[in-house]
Amino acid sequence: QAQLEESGGGSVQAGGSLRLSCAASAYTLGYCMGWFRQVPGEEREGVAAVGPGGRNTYYAGSVKGRFTISRDNAKNTLYLQMNSLEPEDTAMYYCAADRYTPRCGVILPREADFAYWGQGTQVTVSS
Repeated sequence: QAQLEESGGGSVQAGGSLRLSCAASAYTLGYCMGWFRQVPGEEREGVAAVGPGGRNTYYAGSVKGRFTISRDNAKNTLYLQMNSLEPEDTAMYYCAADRYTPRCGVILPREADFAYWGQGTQVTVSS
């Protein structure tokens, strides 16, 4: 069973940067991995996804050009580099993983497509 643990969240001012990390068990090698975020009272939304080899990536329109998803399979770690942060990016960010399907990195990641989740890390962006 895959295990995931996020880190790297924090508080920054608008325009700043953060890099989130997700330490994954070796069980996730070859899996599709993604980042999601959730604001209290709202549904969890997909932010980005990456295929097993790291080449196929897909981003939500609201973060495209500002966020970069990547993975280091040798370290079993998923990353989300977040630049030009905006107050609207404030949310709990979650790492997710599941067995690869051809949809991975081709469409916006959907919560229902991921079985394994981390506990989340809070990102707060002040104006």
